[in-house]
Amino acid sequence: MKTYIYMCIACGLVYDEAAGWPQDGIAPCTPWADVPVDWRCPECNVGKADFERVEF
Repeated sequence: MKTYIYMCIACGLVYDEAAGWPQDGIAPCTPWADVPVDWRCPECNVGKADFERVEF
């Protein structure tokens, strides 16, 4: 099974679907597609479009 994370291309912050981002109300196991389109990187404030999918 492939596992993906989404990495901010500006600062390197990682969004892991398994962990979600509870600090912003994004529950664990929330797929990237279900993260609100207006969600911003908590570290550098870039938009969701500035994250890229990384397979591992």
